[in-house]
Amino acid sequence: MYIPPAFRDDDIESIRATIRQARLASLVTATSEGPVATPLPLFLDESEGEHGVLYGHVAKANPQWQLAPIGHALAIFNGPEAYVTPSWYATKQETGKVVPTWNYVAVHAYGPVEFFQEPERLLDAVTRLTSRHEGARAKPWAVSDAPADFIAAQLRGIVGVRIPVVRFEGKRKMSQNRPEADRIGVVQGLSASDNPHDREVAALIPLPT
Repeated sequence: MYIPPAFRDDDIESIRATIRQARLASLVTATSEGPVATPLPLFLDESEGEHGVLYGHVAKANPQWQLAPIGHALAIFNGPEAYVTPSWYATKQETGKVVPTWNYVAVHAYGPVEFFQEPERLLDAVTRLTSRHEGARAKPWAVSDAPADFIAAQLRGIVGVRIPVVRFEGKRKMSQNRPEADRIGVVQGLSASDNPHDREVAALIPLPT
């Protein structure tokens, strides 16, 4: 990922927060048949390994797990994003030398990928993934709510994914390269949007206190 210095995010807690908040990731592997990608939820076990370990699963019918990966796998996590119109910039009124852009948060995680099928490991990964997404609900559903034989049958249809992370790349492009007056204009424009994602980005743009 191309990351100009102004947009680099090396803060591990910020990176972990982006991963936790992402509802869906993309798992990318290079293979002899070309790159293969699968959208899937992943969670980071922060207590395991130096940088943490990502876990998830793919369908057994998905050919990605059967194609030997070349080099490390890449997991992509996207955070808030929004289109930025140059009409919000004070610089537009001054010089007119402005163009549209996009503000966004992204994290790339790299590491060797392991695909596994042991029932106990699959059940553990599925249970932890489910708990993370059900935990905030008023009446959370648990894997144990379903009949054990039904769950066992479901597990036979998936393959687990494990990626010990060897490095992260974090990018937080939030108009840091624009003059203060332009950033204020972007915040005002995004804050007035009906799109909740725009307002979420507005809250992340750095302004003087």
